[in-house]
Amino acid sequence: MGFFSKRRKSEGFLAFAISGEGICAAKAQLPLEGKPVVEIAAFTPAGGGDAAALEKLGRELRASNYRCGTLLAMGDYQVLAVDAPNVPQEELKTAVRWRLKDMLDFHVDDATIDVLNIPVNKNAPSHAHQMFVIAARNAVVQDRQNLFVEAEAGLSVIDIPEMAQRNITKLIESDGRGVAMLSFEADGGLLTVCAGGELYLTRRMDVTLDQLMDPDPSRTAGVHDRITLELQRSLDHFDRQYHYINLSRLVLAPNNAVGLHEYLAQNLYMPVEKLNLADVLDMSASPELLDIEQQRRFFRCLGAALRREEVEL
Repeated sequence: MGFFSKRRKSEGFLAFAISGEGICAAKAQLPLEGKPVVEIAAFTPAGGGDAAALEKLGRELRASNYRCGTLLAMGDYQVLAVDAPNVPQEELKTAVRWRLKDMLDFHVDDATIDVLNIPVNKNAPSHAHQMFVIAARNAVVQDRQNLFVEAEAGLSVIDIPEMAQRNITKLIESDGRGVAMLSFEADGGLLTVCAGGELYLTRRMDVTLDQLMDPDPSRTAGVHDRITLELQRSLDHFDRQYHYINLSRLVLAPNNAVGLHEYLAQNLYMPVEKLNLADVLDMSASPELLDIEQQRRFFRCLGAALRREEVEL
């Protein structure tokens, strides 16, 4: 199974996000116009490998009626930007795998890989084309598949947080300008830059949600400094690499961190906004999601639930 399944779309898609907190499940209706409608948002406390909890939740939500997907944690895979091989489509993954042999921290024969195109500037030379390669150990993918088999829940899609975050960014893009989004979870921070519904840049930050929520002001100030420095470096790199895309703003994914928004707004050269998912999603069927902490908990899962079929490369 690749990360971005190309199977034909069925009646509904139910996303599961598994973390140390527990298991989130979400389903969204994607109308052609208007806000996506959150039809299901459910959570159960559980350990990451708790098949019994997953089976119970899946049974309550009638998961067998849907195509199901899951998200890997950021430590479960690598995302690498590589020059796109000049080969026929059917040979693409083989050519990419050969290029990865000196880039992974494990043997390439032990990797499950998928690819994601980075759109090309129409004025750029053809040799400048790049793509993202997503690589995970076969054992990690197999363990996740086995978890769903044990829970008697069919699994058709394995996705990653970068794509979930892109899906939410698409809801707030406007005027053809790029949007940077920054989120934090137990496994670290994630910066993405998207434009026109496409992912152009992704960077991980070695800052966890617990560090961000530290009640000690002196430690929090140091964390804010680190985040700001990483953002400045990453956004400067983006400006050099993709000078033809005008970034409109940095958007912070929902969280209850004190002072981060204000600090970034004072120290970055672009507008900084806080995202309230109620502004972009219809939550009338799940009013508990009006709470910012619940939005933080469900952020990745909701992003995965907004998934549309990927175009096969």
